[in-house]
Amino acid sequence: MSENCDVRRVRTERTRHDSVGGEDHVMGGHVEGILFGLGNPLLDIMAVVTEEFLKKYGLKPNDAIIATDRHKDLFKEMVAQFNVEYVPGGASLNSIRIAQWLIGVPNATTYIGCINKDEFGTVLESKVKAEGVQGAFQYDHTEPTGTCAVCLTGQNRSLVAYLGAAKHLKADHLKIPENRRFMESAHYFYMSSFPLTVSPASVLDVAKFASDNDRMLAYNLSAPFLCREYHSAMMSIMPYVDILFGNEDEAKVFSEVEHWDAKDLREIALMIARLPKASGKRGRMVICTQGANPTLVIKEGVISEYPVIPIRKEDIVDTNGAGDAFVGGFLSQLVQGGSIEDCIRAANYAANYIIQQSGCQIPDKPNFSPESVGF
Repeated sequence: MSENCDVRRVRTERTRHDSVGGEDHVMGGHVEGILFGLGNPLLDIMAVVTEEFLKKYGLKPNDAIIATDRHKDLFKEMVAQFNVEYVPGGASLNSIRIAQWLIGVPNATTYIGCINKDEFGTVLESKVKAEGVQGAFQYDHTEPTGTCAVCLTGQNRSLVAYLGAAKHLKADHLKIPENRRFMESAHYFYMSSFPLTVSPASVLDVAKFASDNDRMLAYNLSAPFLCREYHSAMMSIMPYVDILFGNEDEAKVFSEVEHWDAKDLREIALMIARLPKASGKRGRMVICTQGANPTLVIKEGVISEYPVIPIRKEDIVDTNGAGDAFVGGFLSQLVQGGSIEDCIRAANYAANYIIQQSGCQIPDKPNFSPESVGF
């Protein structure tokens, strides 16, 4: 590790800190549409199913796969046979929903993605709207709305994802005057790497817009396979990224693809933070989660460690949405002028809550304040 870096372990003292966004106020009087997100929207269809149902579609009790032709009737059969629950999903949408939930002001967030105007699309759009998120969806009629079947058997959870209409997002949708106004209203932008698989031009458009207009862009490595298979596209976005989220597995794969001679996670995170930026107005912050181990934050060459909220193994229901929730919690305080400590407290709160739910399900109101979550 570089001798010039400084590692700080955050203790429980509460002191005054500067806001992450460089603004020491609560959204500066600007609320509506302050946070803009783009991603691959999916409707999670959750149900307790039978072992016979899993066998029929060749599913393992605890697994995650992409739907094939074999699964084309699975979603409708779930709805017909079982007591299903619908929950909006997709990595970026989950984070935006969590941020909206914690901000608590209607229409503080805007989200763009592609769906079909079919039954599932109507359900997804209505639920997103009910949660206070402004949806600016593109509609595609060549494929059904993207869905993710969540097949529950006992403590097991088998996921079958079908991108569907989400694959058809076009950069031209961002040029529609109303959608451009959404972008112009936003001060903060967030995207995961998953849209690189369907519309890299849309991701690059948003990234460049944020940089050209001195807005803050948060971005997520999202998955090891994306760091490997879509690395070139990811690197085209990196110069515009102000805040980068990732976990230890993603960071290590990123380092391998870059052919860095670095094994220590702190050193890798520092190297990512030092990658070239299009704008010299602010450095890149890197936030790396490590499961139950402390979260690493690299800011201006300084490494800080923030502990997570302890949780008993028996209280963990589903870890799949924890990363999305962490990001959403962080963003909720970022847009309100919060310090890094406030952002991490909200991130920990959201991740801790969601990890105890099945899927990214949220109640009407959170029970959170920065003072309520310690380190």
